[in-house]
Amino acid sequence: MQRFIGGVLILTATAGAGYVYGMELKTYLETMRYLRYVVSLIKGEISYSGTPLQEVFAEVAERVREPYRAWLRGMARELENRTESGFARAWNKCTDRYLKPLRLKYEHVILLKEPGTFLASLERDTLDRTLQIYLNRMDLEIEKLREGLAGKIRVGGCLGVMSGIFLIVILL
Repeated sequence: MQRFIGGVLILTATAGAGYVYGMELKTYLETMRYLRYVVSLIKGEISYSGTPLQEVFAEVAERVREPYRAWLRGMARELENRTESGFARAWNKCTDRYLKPLRLKYEHVILLKEPGTFLASLERDTLDRTLQIYLNRMDLEIEKLREGLAGKIRVGGCLGVMSGIFLIVILL
């Protein structure tokens, strides 16, 4: 009886690990979608208001959730205080500091740091087109994540159950 209960517990735990893996993948996709939303808010604010970047970041920060709010407020403070020598450095520094809890993949961190190189240096029309191209690149990355999501969730669940069965066979 104890072996049976132990087997059920092992199978439940490993199947649960597969389920948690799937939920983490879904959460990561949602994080990427929300990052795209934040960048689109910045683009819209720049396009329609024409205010300085410091005010753009402060305005957008009021409409987003944490940790994005802290990130944009930090950017506004950096621009106000001019503590960094360049905009790109301030952008990278704030991205590293405030968005670290998101645990983004390396290639997505690089993608997120890209606007720091052009956001403060282009004219309004050129900036609008450049941000649209950047948003299209983010859409492609999100689509790549979304396409592989169902398969990865299914494989994670199957591996969880299979590893549980394997452990049960070995332990019995």
